[in-house]
Amino acid sequence: MSETQKLQAQTRDDFGKGAARQARRDGKIPAVIYGHGAEPVHVLLPGRETTLAVRTANAILDLSVDGEDHLALVKDIQRHPLRQTVDHLDLLTVKRGEKVQVEVSVHVEGEVFSGLQLTLDVLSVNVLADALNLPEAAVLKAEGLKEGHVVASELVLPAGAELELDADTVIATIAAPAVQAEEPAAEAVEAE
Repeated sequence: MSETQKLQAQTRDDFGKGAARQARRDGKIPAVIYGHGAEPVHVLLPGRETTLAVRTANAILDLSVDGEDHLALVKDIQRHPLRQTVDHLDLLTVKRGEKVQVEVSVHVEGEVFSGLQLTLDVLSVNVLADALNLPEAAVLKAEGLKEGHVVASELVLPAGAELELDADTVIATIAAPAVQAEEPAAEAVEAE
């Protein structure tokens, strides 16, 4: 489940590339908080604490901005292409008890029947869950499964979470590994 990280933020008045670069040099990360029909709030977040907080998918931040609290879900992280440092965040305002749609990865537990191979066709799925109880992954229990398809309805989610996906969508395929036939031309070359 997602953890809430408490951070102090300050309102940002300067906009543009120059102001954003200066903020990053000062160890701050520019961000914007939007949602629920309110005007966007532009803020500066502490660099180190924010970078650590957004290491997990679908992080929830509890922000204090000029004495006002904002509960926000990280919707987008923009990173520097070479250094991979966090350059900017887009944050979506959420309320306690509100359900939000997030993307979670599919995690495989166990092994399929002996001699078979499982191939994930879908690596992540959209889930509707409580904003403060977001799952880290949708679990595919593969223990002892035989040849065939695994569909979305067979994924295991925590209580209160719902798949935002057709129940018949194929998530994984279980089949015998393909055996590569030896090339006859290679055998002929070896014989000569």
